[in-house]
Amino acid sequence: MFTALKVKYAAVRDRKITTLFDTSRAYDFAVQTDGLFFDYSKTNIDRETLRMLLELIKTAGLADKRAAMFSGEKINITEDRAVLHTALRKSSGAVTVDGQDVMPDVLATRARMLKFAEELRSGALQGRGGAYTDIVNIGIGGSDLGPAMAYLALKPYSQGPKVHYVSNVDGAHVTDVLAGLDAQTTLVIVASKTFTTIETLTNAETALRWMGQSVANPADQFVALSTADDKTAAFGISPDRVFGFEDWVGGRYSLWGPIGLSLALAIGADNFTAFLNGAAAMDDHFQSVDGADNLPVMLALVGIWHAQVVGYATRAVLPYEQRLSRFPAYLQQLEMESNGKSVGIDGQDLTVPSGPIVWGEPGTNGQHAFYQLIHQGTHIIPCEFMIARQGHEPDLTHQHQLLQANCLAQSQALMLGRDLDAARAIAASKGFEGSELERQARHRVFKGNRPSTTLIYPKLTPYCLGQLIALYEHRVFVEGVILGINSFDQWGVELGKELATALGPVISGAQPGHENDPSTLNLVSKLTHG
Repeated sequence: MFTALKVKYAAVRDRKITTLFDTSRAYDFAVQTDGLFFDYSKTNIDRETLRMLLELIKTAGLADKRAAMFSGEKINITEDRAVLHTALRKSSGAVTVDGQDVMPDVLATRARMLKFAEELRSGALQGRGGAYTDIVNIGIGGSDLGPAMAYLALKPYSQGPKVHYVSNVDGAHVTDVLAGLDAQTTLVIVASKTFTTIETLTNAETALRWMGQSVANPADQFVALSTADDKTAAFGISPDRVFGFEDWVGGRYSLWGPIGLSLALAIGADNFTAFLNGAAAMDDHFQSVDGADNLPVMLALVGIWHAQVVGYATRAVLPYEQRLSRFPAYLQQLEMESNGKSVGIDGQDLTVPSGPIVWGEPGTNGQHAFYQLIHQGTHIIPCEFMIARQGHEPDLTHQHQLLQANCLAQSQALMLGRDLDAARAIAASKGFEGSELERQARHRVFKGNRPSTTLIYPKLTPYCLGQLIALYEHRVFVEGVILGINSFDQWGVELGKELATALGPVISGAQPGHENDPSTLNLVSKLTHG
């Protein structure tokens, strides 16, 4: 599938991106929809390459597989499950799984969740000490990264209780979060589909003991996001405070339903609904627009070109928005857990690299940290810049304009670079001469010709955040379809969890653990005996 594209790349690999710009490239190599503008003109993709990339989605059968996902077919074949996170943000219509329309239950759960959120926000629901002032969300992976990222992103809309997130089983995390909170006005949310996630349940039990020091019935101030009614009941959580979700919702895709309860408590029902509506609008765009005008498709095809054709092993996601500081971490799980596979749907080894390493930090901090490597390092790293047209601080417009200037300057510098003659002139202006001038000049050369994309969005509102998350979800799906990967399982996390469970008794001294390898046993000894 990629052979012709690799031949094409070999023919143009030394071409300057700047030579591709004619009178229309900046307009033609861009996608615009519903306030979002995606520019990929600063890549080495030309019109012939674009045509070849678009052929990939036809060869892979994207249209049929997209329809299968939205209609409720069981496309997660290793777990025999439908993939219907998109149903969680629908407001109407039917979606059938195993002959049954799932939407009535989805809408009923959403209504119950948002009613709970509004009653708590209004003070109608209170803790032992009165109206709730703080929410502690205990989860891990998708039960933490999504809501924690979104809560920070939508801070300007947060007028409810303060929300805190605990994920790490390291006791320092739960201790530091609970320190200073009033147990009598704190609600704890335990997010675990099976209610067996060891890290989450360990932290939940610690929080229960903490609350029990000052609250007579501490479980009364707990909420469960789980499908295991028997286990939540055994924990002491009332059934009316348990919000379940179906097995066709994967953890990293679950923010749209009950896992988003902490966000709904913070921003309120109306804003949470706007968040869902933004994602639903992106769903509609993804389904209704074809080819180069489809934003998730083009984001995916640019990623495929860089990772699978050119061979760049990583990509950096660089939001020039402080409140999106956790967005790269969220995408790390979304993309690498989804497409970090070595076996295709057919059970055969992949013949091309799978998903790239995804990383990043918000600008402008990164400019004073790792941008040195991006600009002058030996590894070429495609960069995905993100920037808003408008910030939330109208009295600081000049700072937002400076932020925008920095964002655009970085993509420009990556493409243009600085040649040796220009570097010589700079060195000469500083008084260097002869061989020292040459040496100094070399340090000031930027090779340039490094690819980047830029995504512009209007303003980071709940609706816009919904759009952005759904955009990247669909990008992952498209890349997975092209690669022949099941993007909705995560067997790679299982072995470590199994071994951790087995090693627990060895570290505590309850079992000798002789079946373990010598290195691990030696490390256990060093941990337990020094």
